[in-house]
Amino acid sequence: MTTLVPALSTRYFPRTSSWLRDFALIVAGSLLVAALAQIAIPLLPFTPVPLTGQTFAVLLVGAALGSKRGSASMILYIIEGALGLPFFAGGASGLHVLVGATAGYLVGFVGAAYIIGLLAERGLERDIKTSIIPFLVGVFIIYVFGVAWLAVFLHSLSKAILAGLLPFLIGDAIKLILAALALPAAWKLVK
Repeated sequence: MTTLVPALSTRYFPRTSSWLRDFALIVAGSLLVAALAQIAIPLLPFTPVPLTGQTFAVLLVGAALGSKRGSASMILYIIEGALGLPFFAGGASGLHVLVGATAGYLVGFVGAAYIIGLLAERGLERDIKTSIIPFLVGVFIIYVFGVAWLAVFLHSLSKAILAGLLPFLIGDAIKLILAALALPAAWKLVK
């Protein structure tokens, strides 16, 4: 099986070489994450992690592009931000972000996009009955990496859970439900 965006790009741009289509999709995925990262709300004064649209973008990019393109988009996104483009949450950029409080979440984006993409390549995001599975797994992966690094950064697992997990559960649940509704609907529209 293929995922949504590569299927559409092949359908609408059949004469374009596959490497050029892949490159364009990877860049577009990184730009979507960068755009939604600018929706950043400092949630609580005790957490260095803002509430952003990044997670939603990671879920969509992983499912829409597949494992390889989706994870490549996340790697490109991290490189773009590290090189100084204002792509991280709230317009942040630079190498210091890659060792800061949110670095684990950035690494988690790569793993999440890959696994969500793998599950999408098996068709799980096409049916409303199964579409929540890839996104639930993806959010879990992001939390594992993000909270683990935050625990190292804060020198405390309990502080990391309080600052980097609990305040975000409701917002991320809404994001994964929206993604789980959007992908089956998109597949129905294009068939």
